[in-house]
Amino acid sequence: MSQTSNDDPGHSTVTVQGGGLRIDQFLAMQEGIKSRSSAQKLLDAGLVQCQRKKVKKSSYKVEAGDIVSYILPASAPIPESSVSTCTLPVLFEDDYCMVISKPAGFAVHPGNGMKKAEETILSALKPLFRQRKLSFSESEVLVHRLDRETTGCLLIAKNPEAHMKLQKQFADRSVEKTYLTLVTGVPYPAAAVIDAPIGRHAQERTKMSVYQSTASRSARTTYRTLGKTDDAALLACDLHTGRTHQIRVHLKSIGHPVLGDQSYGSGQSETIAQKNDIDFLCLHAWKLSFMSLSKKQVNVVCALPKNFLTLLKKLEIKIPT
Repeated sequence: MSQTSNDDPGHSTVTVQGGGLRIDQFLAMQEGIKSRSSAQKLLDAGLVQCQRKKVKKSSYKVEAGDIVSYILPASAPIPESSVSTCTLPVLFEDDYCMVISKPAGFAVHPGNGMKKAEETILSALKPLFRQRKLSFSESEVLVHRLDRETTGCLLIAKNPEAHMKLQKQFADRSVEKTYLTLVTGVPYPAAAVIDAPIGRHAQERTKMSVYQSTASRSARTTYRTLGKTDDAALLACDLHTGRTHQIRVHLKSIGHPVLGDQSYGSGQSETIAQKNDIDFLCLHAWKLSFMSLSKKQVNVVCALPKNFLTLLKKLEIKIPT
């Protein structure tokens, strides 16, 4: 994939052998960087160059023959486990559970293809549990999942009983989940229900699909348009089921993929993303409503991340409240 030269232990130069990757993905494969979140820190700090030009956007594509150079701070690998790089603001908390604001760039738990030292939401939760003097069981903490690049409300159980009872609410579909997403084009009608089964893609096994799938399961999403431009729209999406990549797959199936989606995008979505400097997945878990074990109805709203807010202001789309 690359040839590396690093005469200075803190300064590395890499010649790209095969192009087409985002620069953050390429950097994550290099020694001493370990993950895309660490790569993003180098990009943000202005420590990465391609063809002798500084690169700060993670979506920048490297091509075969490109020379990429980067500097590791203090001539040492970026720490992945000794110091947490994942901050988890707590949006709601009682004796039984908490709702955190999940940042982009972190998987909720370890999975296939991940590096051993890569930080996850699960590992970042451990200090929160220690601070509260709570026992921590990896299998009884996460009540549901969010995709790696999705931000927003994530429900965490504080004990095994809460985990079981909160998961049952998801299984019974009594939990209300609303997402905000910026999509390619303007859907017509402005509000509708997408009722289409989703299954594993028959050829691309890391993806899900409506049309080219195996062993499909029922999936239902309601969307409504909150704002629009000539070629993009802000939607609020209510999930009635919880299939893998459900919103992303459903919106792609009706010709309006989520902007910034590297897996389910289209030529049109990539053009719009490039025009508007969109280098992140425009999908945010906005609202979460459930019944706590305290017998109180809990309604949580997670504010949009800064990059999403900046984009909406740029497009002159009203920010929902």
